[in-house]
Amino acid sequence: MPSFQKHHSSANVLMFYQQPVQMTEPCYSSNDELIDGGMNKGSVSQGSDASIQTYDEQILTLDSSKSASCFVSCDSASNVSSSSDGTPFVKSFPSDRHFSVENLSGSPLSVSSIADYGNDFQDKLRELEMSLLGPESDVSDCQSHCFKNESPNIFPTSMWHSNRVIDMVPKPDLKQVVIACARAISDADTSNALGLMGMLEQMVSVMGDPIQRLGAYLLEGLRARLEFSGGIIYRKLKCKEPTGAELMTSMHVIYEVCPYWKFAYASANAVITKVMENERGIHIVDFQIAQGSQWVPFIQALARRPGGPPLLRITGIDDSDSTLARGAGLEVVGQRLLNIAESCNVPFEFHDAAVSSSEVELQNLMIQPGEALAVNFPYVLHHIPDESVSTQNHRDRVLRLIKSLSPKVVTLVEQESNANTSSFFPRFIETFEYYKAMFESIDVARSRDDKQRISMEQNCVARDLVNMIACEGPERTERHELFGKWRSRFQMAGFNQLRLNASVTHAVLDMLKQYHGNYRIEEREGALYLGWINRAMSTSSAWR
Repeated sequence: MPSFQKHHSSANVLMFYQQPVQMTEPCYSSNDELIDGGMNKGSVSQGSDASIQTYDEQILTLDSSKSASCFVSCDSASNVSSSSDGTPFVKSFPSDRHFSVENLSGSPLSVSSIADYGNDFQDKLRELEMSLLGPESDVSDCQSHCFKNESPNIFPTSMWHSNRVIDMVPKPDLKQVVIACARAISDADTSNALGLMGMLEQMVSVMGDPIQRLGAYLLEGLRARLEFSGGIIYRKLKCKEPTGAELMTSMHVIYEVCPYWKFAYASANAVITKVMENERGIHIVDFQIAQGSQWVPFIQALARRPGGPPLLRITGIDDSDSTLARGAGLEVVGQRLLNIAESCNVPFEFHDAAVSSSEVELQNLMIQPGEALAVNFPYVLHHIPDESVSTQNHRDRVLRLIKSLSPKVVTLVEQESNANTSSFFPRFIETFEYYKAMFESIDVARSRDDKQRISMEQNCVARDLVNMIACEGPERTERHELFGKWRSRFQMAGFNQLRLNASVTHAVLDMLKQYHGNYRIEEREGALYLGWINRAMSTSSAWR
């Protein structure tokens, strides 16, 4: 039997060593260790048999991207085949390169969806639709819906004044009214905005269909923007601050009903597993470790490595929501991962970097000479202020700091949305389209009267959505960027994009088997895109 040693060299560091290193039996973890929203054992295929082709110090296109770009439907294994080199490809079906939302069901997609009640009015509607959507060339080629025309006439307030809208026959739909309300606020037409809000109150519901639920939270954000500013907004929201236990439950629900977090964990773990396959000492710096759930299957995979597991060191950086949900600091996460490592006979150290992600400095990361370093950015870089918020530009500063450490790999997963530097009204349109797709994806997983679903949307989705609409300056912490912008940032910091191949795609496809068939994946521009129907939701990429 190996001998185990626990070392507590400081309050922030937990360690476990196996002596000597030898082949181990399959490890286990109890269900109650994963109840905090962590990854269930076996939920993602991340074994040591994954393979990634040799990485080059340049941007490389994926083999499957040589053909016409298309989304991969994940509801049928029969659609997936393999090429001679093992790269998965899909029997393709038509898809719009610009992720047109015209095929989405359950929600109105343009103002021209109003029934015909007069040729003159129809002509005005068509003109309005063109001003809203613009020609196809105006839509971002980065696969999200970005309304670039910020002209005051993009949604003329005079046509959609509350006094006129209320008398329209047939009645306008929710999308039209909520956009008209945003336009009124953008034009500082307070009386009109208040009138439209009164109409919206009769149209929205947190127990309704996806667009009704989205409308309820958009209305909350519009009201907050109209009436308050800055930090006061969150104290005035109808959505009360959740308790730690409520937030933990909501985090677990969103983790299970949607694949967005599992996509981040599965894709990043597949990359890191291959890059580190021959290393005897691995150090992972996780910029949003949350409950540590990402590393449970990773530790289990290391235990199965031929020749015995390597020493694994993890440095975790915390976030305020996870701290509230845990009701404690990162020592809880460290102890949990230490217990998993002991059960798997994997030598392990955990370091708590007691600093926010935007304030990280070299001394916080516990870097040791000669170790193989991986850095993980799961949906966190968009929270770090950039040059549009502060001259300190912590977003790029952190990237330059990480590059100076010469990591073997950096994994990046972010929302595919253009909501950083846009002014209010275009940002509102982008937020509407992005979260409409998200609410639709939630709708297929939980019933509309499900109390846990309602709480999850309020605690984990609505507050982010309201922040994007109601806040400006440093108060606006939700600042998503498109993959093209992230690629530029990484390249300016000196990184080269690494090639993803079969192991990453296979891991994500395996994970998506438990979800609705409307989820899609696409390999393009060296990144893996996760989409809902024809809307890109997240991207995963690797860098060195």
